[in-house]
Amino acid sequence: MHLFYTPDITPNFYTLNEEESKHCTRVLRLQQGDTVYLVDGVGGLYTAIIQDANQKKCQLQIVDKQIEYGKLPYTSHIAVAPTKNMDRMEWFVEKAVEIGVSEITFLLCEHSERRQLRLDRLEKIAISAMKQSQKGYLPLLHDLIPFNKFVQQAQHDRTFIAHLEEDATKPIKHYFSINQPHCIMIGPEGDFSTDEIKAAYEAGIRPVTLGESRLRTETAALVACHTLQVLHEIYSALD
Repeated sequence: MHLFYTPDITPNFYTLNEEESKHCTRVLRLQQGDTVYLVDGVGGLYTAIIQDANQKKCQLQIVDKQIEYGKLPYTSHIAVAPTKNMDRMEWFVEKAVEIGVSEITFLLCEHSERRQLRLDRLEKIAISAMKQSQKGYLPLLHDLIPFNKFVQQAQHDRTFIAHLEEDATKPIKHYFSINQPHCIMIGPEGDFSTDEIKAAYEAGIRPVTLGESRLRTETAALVACHTLQVLHEIYSALD
């Protein structure tokens, strides 16, 4: 399936931008009459036929539309403090999108070593991962937000904080509910501060453990994302 991301999709006909046109005609060597597929990032999957294989303005005719393509019956939200090395955070975004994350928020914490992000680059990585894994939905990516502000606006009964203190003993499966949203907070390399953990508890956010191993930030975030996916599959089979 040759998949292109087209958030500005229009009915009946569509023209790929120059970058996508070059990829379509030069790299994939597609020609007039060939079939391609378009995704708008919000569940729309469009079948299209190449009308003019122009290397700068490849023109397509849309012949079919499918809604809610690849829609998951649950939402997974990972709120993570970005690492000092952005390569590691880019890796997390790519893999989380491939698994099927719904939303990613970047936290600015007391122990954070990175206080700036290039969200545009992370969005490009997410788009590439969405196309590669043939997903119909592009996850929401939120720029850096102070920890306390995030805690204030979080859905407290469905938000959980993973940290290294001794009272984080219950795994996320203890709180998991089928077809419900879940948000897991992951701290920076130095973990959440004592004050941050206290603030989360006071807001009604409960602690969880991701296992006995001490994980890197990006590894913990991906484990949290994959755990939610696996739990949903298990509980769906039992439902």
